[in-house]
Amino acid sequence: MEESFFAPIARTIERFADKTVLEDVDRGTALSYADLDRMSARFARLTAELVLARGDRVAVQVSKSPEALALYLACLRAGLVFLPMNPAYRTGEVAYMLRDAEPALFVCDPARVGELSAIAAGARIRHLLTLDGEGGGSLVERARDLPAEFPPVAVAAEDYAAMLYTSGTTGRPKGAPLTHGNLASNARVLVESWGFTAEDVLLHALPIYHAHGLFVACHCVLLSGASMLWLAKFDRRRVIELLPRATVMMGVPTFYVRLLEDPEFGPETCRNVRLFVSGSAPLSPEAWKAFRERTGHEILERYGMSEILMHTSNPLVGERRPGSVGLPFPGSEVRIVDDADRPLGPGEVGHVQVRGPNVFRGYWRMPERNREEFTADGWFRTGDMGRLEADGYLTLVGRAKDLIITGGLNVYPKEVEDVLDALPGVAESAVVGLPHPDFGEAVTAVVVPEPGADLEEDAVIAAVREVLAGFKVPKRVLFVEALPRNSMGKVQKRDLRERFADLYRRREPA
Repeated sequence: MEESFFAPIARTIERFADKTVLEDVDRGTALSYADLDRMSARFARLTAELVLARGDRVAVQVSKSPEALALYLACLRAGLVFLPMNPAYRTGEVAYMLRDAEPALFVCDPARVGELSAIAAGARIRHLLTLDGEGGGSLVERARDLPAEFPPVAVAAEDYAAMLYTSGTTGRPKGAPLTHGNLASNARVLVESWGFTAEDVLLHALPIYHAHGLFVACHCVLLSGASMLWLAKFDRRRVIELLPRATVMMGVPTFYVRLLEDPEFGPETCRNVRLFVSGSAPLSPEAWKAFRERTGHEILERYGMSEILMHTSNPLVGERRPGSVGLPFPGSEVRIVDDADRPLGPGEVGHVQVRGPNVFRGYWRMPERNREEFTADGWFRTGDMGRLEADGYLTLVGRAKDLIITGGLNVYPKEVEDVLDALPGVAESAVVGLPHPDFGEAVTAVVVPEPGADLEEDAVIAAVREVLAGFKVPKRVLFVEALPRNSMGKVQKRDLRERFADLYRRREPA
């Protein structure tokens, strides 16, 4: 295996130099593999002129653009560590990450340079450059006339190539560094497992500050010689217009739910698509089945996280099981254990632990935390709860932190959510545990009704009671217009717990 992940990408570039790698639909422009290579070489040369050294971090908080992708490739070839940030992060969040990561270069949007320059100076960042969503800014200007050649810096497979900060839903974000070896091993597995070839055209509507859009989607293209239809963000009308030109689409569950809401979306729209992939948040079995009924396509759901990249997947050829995230990729392992790390048998719910060449070594500068997060025999504690079926399929039942203990009994929210989501008139649901004076925690459902549906709390509770044991039945059902989500579509249950924390304290005794 090559030590630098840029090496296999460089081979693809050489082989497909004149082929279009990216069509920027919003701008009406296109880049060939050679164009992308030249742009990344100029950016890499600029980092060298700024005297950035192997292992230095490059923090990037910019809009999605071809230039941002080229900057990522520049970091790979220059031996630097690419650190993408969500453009929605506010000043305090950015300040924390800059102080923690100590990057040598920070690239931000020109529109925010006023508010962020002081933060960069406070974090003792040596260089601040800008890049906007249209390809403008000081990064591009300073690199424009530099030579479009840059020999890759020699790195070891265990050297860091990128670092993602976790969402921080349970506290301060944690830096998760990924090595060249992590990225290379996972990219190869994805290309092979999902059948990517140079004939593929990927519809890319995901953000690229996240593993899904940057590593999963782009790596599959860059290692196979495929092409991308590049959208700055998901727009249902544009996606429906472009899908007939695509062979693959990757998205979060929200993408697919929104497509189903459009009556014009159907088999004809998907006539050339061979694969739909969903991830970053759970896809409900109901949405999976509705998509199959509408289009004839079975969405391929997979499982990963910032710390481990992609680890399991439903098969390209074989049974794609709704509600399951499939089987471990070749070389990756999964086990289910109890609270004492003892392996559990098929069908038993426990903690999901993983091991493999895709798994990171540990959080950035957090040795104490890493001793807690890894077992003595090298398994990473994902924080997810799940079960392995006898045939190896993994089903997730929720995060360990979302486990509800009511009256001393364990309730896994997803089991209740699956029942709720199957009820007529329910668009989606989230189940949380709220403080209760008698039970410790009370199972509480937050439900989004379908448009025009007339749902009643007592009727919903009665319907769930027909399916589940009494202790799993929600004590209350609350109706809302929408569930709070982060930028990748994950429901933010902490927000719900905070919003309704006093529900049972306010309620009259039953």
